[in-house]
Amino acid sequence: MVSRVWSLMRFLIKGSVAGGAVYLVYDQELLGPSDKSEAALRKAGEVVPPAMYQFSQYVCDQTGLQIPKLPAPPKIYFPIRDSWNSGIITVISALSVAPSKACEYSKEGWEYVKGRTK
Repeated sequence: MVSRVWSLMRFLIKGSVAGGAVYLVYDQELLGPSDKSEAALRKAGEVVPPAMYQFSQYVCDQTGLQIPKLPAPPKIYFPIRDSWNSGIITVISALSVAPSKACEYSKEGWEYVKGRTK
């Protein structure tokens, strides 16, 4: 009986975390234009390190442990818009040449089959 309750609790906790993540992504409009995604990434880069430092100080004060100071994280600039646009351009160009390439490959295949059957 206890294992069933524990399994149900684990399922509910995981579902809550997943649902919260989906709601957060929807609420922050991260699935929309890349401008908002870049702004959210920049905001997270500014907010997360001080929050982690404050949390580590809180843990040190509560437990008496001494946590060594970590080096500053490297600054990473990843232009989402540029990589997204290059990916879209690559996919669209591949789709635009697909009919001619299919025709070319089918001709080559037909010639290969004719050469093998002689």
